[in-house]
This record gives sequence, structure tokens and C-alpha cells, in this order.
Amino acid sequence: MNERETSLRALKVPDQGTPELIVDESRFAAAINELKSGQGPIAIDAERASGFRYSSRAYLIQIYRRGGGLHLIDPIEFSDSPLIGQLSAVIRSAETIIHASTQDLPCLRQWGLDPKDLFDTELGARIAGLPRVGLGYLVESLLQIQLAKEHSAVDWSIRPLEPEWLDYAALDVALLIDLRDKIAELLESEGRLTWAMQDSAAILRSSPPEKRKEPWRRTSGMHEIKSRYQLAIIRQLWQVREEIAASIDLAPGRLLSDAVIIALAKSNVKSRDELMKLPEAKSRIRNEIQKSYIDIWLETFLAAQHLDEEQWPALRSRSDSLPPARIWKVRFPLAHAHLSHAKAKLGQIARELSLPLENLLGPDVVRKLCFDQAREQVYEMSQVLLEKVEGQLRLNGAREWQIEKCAQALAESLGQGEPLPSPASEPEAENQP
Repeated sequence: MNERETSLRALKVPDQGTPELIVDESRFAAAINELKSGQGPIAIDAERASGFRYSSRAYLIQIYRRGGGLHLIDPIEFSDSPLIGQLSAVIRSAETIIHASTQDLPCLRQWGLDPKDLFDTELGARIAGLPRVGLGYLVESLLQIQLAKEHSAVDWSIRPLEPEWLDYAALDVALLIDLRDKIAELLESEGRLTWAMQDSAAILRSSPPEKRKEPWRRTSGMHEIKSRYQLAIIRQLWQVREEIAASIDLAPGRLLSDAVIIALAKSNVKSRDELMKLPEAKSRIRNEIQKSYIDIWLETFLAAQHLDEEQWPALRSRSDSLPPARIWKVRFPLAHAHLSHAKAKLGQIARELSLPLENLLGPDVVRKLCFDQAREQVYEMSQVLLEKVEGQLRLNGAREWQIEKCAQALAESLGQGEPLPSPASEPEAENQP
């Protein structure tokens, strides 16, 4: 055990203890009144059952406020309660602290909580330039407290919840306010607190991501598939699995694994017995729920084999998004030139600021600017081009601090007609033949 580990204070339960799970209206109302009497920001966390359930709903909500108590709420018990609106009003009256808010905001909003003012501790840590941003690491490095994290992957939809799970969940929120204060101090010392606040506000404003047009193409193992006929089988199996998983609220992979879908697409099985002889099926179709749907998978597989060829999907997805950057060098050389300079310049800025490149400016925004500009013409670096870049960045959701740091470099990159040499084409070292 090193000196740092011995200096940490190990916590398995919050200093104020783990409260009882709130499952009735009277205790829910009392918790709201207690939170109203507190002061300062409100820390919130939520536990989902990702990997176990189809839905992304919250199965536990944890809330803490100084002077307002620590509360664990079972949201399943209050799906239609008017008290949810009262709690949301309390939360909207103060700054809300969430760690990795993009993960929890959808399920909090689905239940009825919609923060108005946000401080994301994970995002703040990234902008502060900290090397790691996981909650456990930040609490250890900034608060000198070691958290027990052995229950991070449990099925939160199970009832009753185990006491040890509730201890873990309470700890996740009990230290967030102290952590927020430490991160804010770091940001303030670096002149970056405004950056973090702008980014947190942008998260609250952002729209939900658009649904993929062909989500079945993300089936794991698709790189093994070479024909449209096999793609048709995968699509049909994926769609039927999705419908069943949604109807019984079970994670699709727990109903039928991607590995079995890919194996079926590459097979020529004719019967239930032949299906179960596939190595992937032997190892992955084991419990009673999975076995009960074998006949449906076989029926879907056999039906997909008889689809007309015009019903087979294309080998590649037809999408309105930009073409993959890996083909720009050959097919879109000017866009490739713009992007090569942009990557180099933005990479240098990110290193100077000790920021992850994706937090300096989103890669999708950079690629869109480079591609769209290449459709027009090459400009010399000018005030007109700079103003155009600034306007496009704002339209694409960039924050003012990002525009201040990146617009000039991007404008210079969009004025380039020749790409930077790639590492593979750079001159070899003198000692090489």
C-alpha cells in the first residue's frame, strides 16, 4: 500500500448515514419540504438498469442539499404523483449538480425533473484539465476519500433493493457538492469557470440525439457480413428482437445476443435442433426466457430467406450525414486538405490548454465546416472567412469560449488548398534505408 492510499479516508456509507428508501407519499412530501429549507445547490444522481432492461428509466433517484438532507427516492412508486412537480420546482430554484449529466438527464426528465441551472462535475473536471474524470478518481484526488464502488453494475430494477446498494447510491450524491466546490476552485484559478458554465448550459439546451435510420447496422460483428442477403437476415432478426425486448422490458442482448444473430445470418439451419447446435447458440441461449423464443428466431430466419432481392438492404447505409473522413483524401481532396490543417491546429491548442480535443471543439462540427467549405471555393485567410467561421460555429452549438479559441485556427485551415503530409508520407529518418 503506497503513501497516497494510506492517506485516503475510506467511506462505505455517507457521514450522515444512508436514509431509508422513500416509497410513500407522506415521506416524499416531507423530503420536498426538507429540501426547500436547505441552502445552496442541489446534487442529484440516478440509477438505471442499463444492460438489464430495455427502458432507460430511472429506478432510483438520489438527492442531497446542505441543510436539506440526503434522500433516496424510488421513482417507480411515484410515476404519476403531483409531488414530482413540486420537487422539480425546488430543483429549478437552485443550481443542480450532476456528474456526467448527459447520462442521467434523459431519465430524470422522463420522470419529471428538469433542471434549470446545471453544474456537471465530470465536464468541469475535463475543462480543468484533470487527467481522469471518473467520480471515484475525482473524489480520491480532490477530497482524499475512497469510495466503495463494487455495486456499480447491479440490476437496479430488482426489488427490494439491497441495503449495500443503497449505501453505494447514497455515497454517489453525498459528496457531489464538496466535489463541485473543489472543481470550481480549480476552474476559477485557471480562468475557466465561465467555460464550464457555458458548456453545462449548452447541455441543458441541447436536443435529444436523432434516431439512427438503420440502427440494426450497429449489430456487433457486422464486419463479418459481406452480402446483402445476410444483411436482410440480420435486419429481420434485429427488428423482431427489438419488438419483443420492448414489450417485455428486457435488454435486447439478454434476449438474443448479437453473436447468435450474426451466426444465424452466416448459417443455413433448417430446424430448431440445427439452430441450437450452432456454437454461439449453445453458449448464449441458456436461460428459460431465451429458450422460450427459439422458435420465433427460427421462424424469422426462415422468412427472411424468402425476401425478394429488392427487399434486401444496401451493403452500406444510406445516410444524410457526411461521408466518412477516411475516404476524403481520394474523393474529396480539398475537404481533406482543410481537415488535415484543422486537426493539427486544434490539436496544438488542446495540448496547450491541457484539454481533451473533443472538449475543445466537437469533431462533428470541425468535419462539417471543412466539408461544407470545400464545396464552395478556397479563400485566402480574411476577415470575411473568419466571420463566416464564427457564425457557423454558433449555428452548430459551439460555445463562445470555443469560438474565441478555435475560430482563427479554423479560418486559417479553410484557406489551405494542400493537405499537411500524413505521418506515413513524411521523410524517413536518416538512419533508415
